[in-house]
Amino acid sequence: MELPAALRAAVDRALEGVPLGELQRAADTLSSRYRAELRDGKLHLSDEMFANAYLATRLPATFAAVRASLESAAELMPDFAPKSLLDVGAGPGTALWAASDCWPSIDSATMLEASQAIRKVGLALSAHSGVAHVDWRVADAAKSFEADKADLVTLAYVLDELSPAEGLALVERLWAATDGLLVVVEPGTPAGWQRMMAVRQRLIDLGAHLTAPCPHADACPIVEPDWCHFSRRVARSRLHRLTKRGEVPWEDEKYIFLAASRMPAEPFRARVLAPARGGSGKVQLKLCLENGSIEEKLLTKRDGELFRSARRADWGDFL
Repeated sequence: MELPAALRAAVDRALEGVPLGELQRAADTLSSRYRAELRDGKLHLSDEMFANAYLATRLPATFAAVRASLESAAELMPDFAPKSLLDVGAGPGTALWAASDCWPSIDSATMLEASQAIRKVGLALSAHSGVAHVDWRVADAAKSFEADKADLVTLAYVLDELSPAEGLALVERLWAATDGLLVVVEPGTPAGWQRMMAVRQRLIDLGAHLTAPCPHADACPIVEPDWCHFSRRVARSRLHRLTKRGEVPWEDEKYIFLAASRMPAEPFRARVLAPARGGSGKVQLKLCLENGSIEEKLLTKRDGELFRSARRADWGDFL
């Protein structure tokens, strides 16, 4: 997956002339803070150089994860055409670009972000998004804030910066602000999955309908040390590779997400939980089923259309 052309061009302009050495040092620090899920009272994107490093190294991957999460929900809600977006912990506007790419019907967005440095970047980038009305506001996700209701509400890569209690309180506030669909995205780590399981249960308790990725609202059947997550392959630009000191022109972003809606979405039988394994005339899938169980299913040509669908299925697809 690649960034939309308009976003890619805007990012290139924003990073033009930024010294590579400074980008690399800031990217190293940023990566260490994210991996450690550090909560020391400081913003990860605390100044201009960290904001630039985020644009160079993290924006493509977070865009891919958010875009894929939204698409997964959109496939099961074909009549959903949101006009308004509320995004909390907006960063450089990743969800704005992903949402408007998925749903061109969006014509207004409220972006809440605590960091002045990344908010300034997001404001500049969003001018090229094609969304008519974008309102950037100062807001701390861990504290109370004012925001109007929206058709689509997003929270991406924020819960790992909050305590469990703060995260669930935020989810409750965002669900109250959701008129149509709430989508939460987190890193695809065991810790990210555990946070998402707590969010899942809280939203079920609040009466939300699980849209994706779960085909059921029963207890999650996955048992540790396994965990639920998905992956998107992301194209790296030349600057991306140089900043991360890498040679491979792509990277795989692991993520976990949850989409919850006010109205039930279209039901489906199963979600593919891992890359398919196959051979001549057969394919094996790890599936989360609508009855609340996990199944390793081997399909052959004798299974007809189900086999043909399985051969086309990718990690994260629904059947």
